[in-house]
Amino acid sequence: MNETTENKANFSDYLYVLYKWKKFLLINLIVVIILSTTYAFLIPLEYKATATFMIPPESQSGFGGLTSLLGGKSSLASMGSRIFGTASTSEDVLLGIINSRSALTKVINKFKLIDYYEISDNNFDKVLKAFRNDISAEPNEFGMIDFNVVNKDPDVSAAIANYMVELVDSLNIKFNVERAKNNREFIEKRYLQNMTDLKIAEDSLYKFQRKYGIVAVPEQLEVTVKAAAEIEALLFKKEIEAYFIEQTYGVNSIQYAGVKAEIELLKKKVQDLKNSSELSSSSNILYPFKEMPDIAIDYLRAFREVTIQESILEIVLPMYEQAKVEEQKSIPTVISIDQAVPPQLKYSPKRSIIILGLFLLFSFFFIPFVFIAESSLKRISHSNPLQTKFANFSKRVAKFYRIKQLEV
Repeated sequence: MNETTENKANFSDYLYVLYKWKKFLLINLIVVIILSTTYAFLIPLEYKATATFMIPPESQSGFGGLTSLLGGKSSLASMGSRIFGTASTSEDVLLGIINSRSALTKVINKFKLIDYYEISDNNFDKVLKAFRNDISAEPNEFGMIDFNVVNKDPDVSAAIANYMVELVDSLNIKFNVERAKNNREFIEKRYLQNMTDLKIAEDSLYKFQRKYGIVAVPEQLEVTVKAAAEIEALLFKKEIEAYFIEQTYGVNSIQYAGVKAEIELLKKKVQDLKNSSELSSSSNILYPFKEMPDIAIDYLRAFREVTIQESILEIVLPMYEQAKVEEQKSIPTVISIDQAVPPQLKYSPKRSIIILGLFLLFSFFFIPFVFIAESSLKRISHSNPLQTKFANFSKRVAKFYRIKQLEV
């Protein structure tokens, strides 16, 4: 019974062990504090500068220009605004530019960050990786974007942050202008072709009228011509729309398939108006062209071609003018809310956290060691050589710190 009582350890026994090894704990933990404090103060100070910017609202980014030029053609206007770069810039685009290799390379070269990061082998990929770790950009709770730069020099950190905001804006403008240029070149080709086709059509109608002296046609024939012109104009509009959708979503998209089906249907309707023999039996107004007298059909074809080309011109010309405007436009795509200023408070290192962390880490090591060593010293016999070696090591530690082996 007494032996059982002696083997049981209570809280005071643990306190006694800590008290007995107090010299070991105090000396070693003081050494840890001194070394960790020295290390914390040897780490260079770093400062974080923050620049805040936002994307302009859609109402300020030029949406009205194309819509007003195209009048009621709102669907084509909105599509044109997207392809001409007038649609608002997304946060993902700006964040992508910030993290792009081309943008980071410009900053690294401008501020000589290869020397700053002291990459021994001048490996540029290592410099990029180090620089990416020192920057961050993320939307804040107010819908703006905070761009942060960490550097040992507070003035340099602020200068880099402000330069990056300017660089993002200039690169985004450059990309928008480049996209607008490609669109202008595409629209320009179609516009010049339309002007050529319109001149040929007008010359053909003029020659016909001069030859036969015809200046007007019956109302039914005019209705037929106008219907064909409207359908072909709509067909052209859909072909333009298909091109925009192909550029934006790809030929395998659902949107492209829908527009393609509309184009095929419109083509069929155009062919029906031109060639179907059943059209006249089902309508009192529309007549197929092949049933008209030769002179009338020649006139109508010439008149129809002029009308078609004029309808196409009504669409192409405003788009062409808008494309030229967009190509020359350099409106800022971001608004700077707060420019970065040199920070006065350090960002890192967190010295108190380093010192406290190392203190707790070594405390969790030393305190268990004390109890294990005490138990090893009290053990009369050892079951394996490892226990024997640890017991001898514990004796040397106890002797070095002059820890007396008293009976509990």
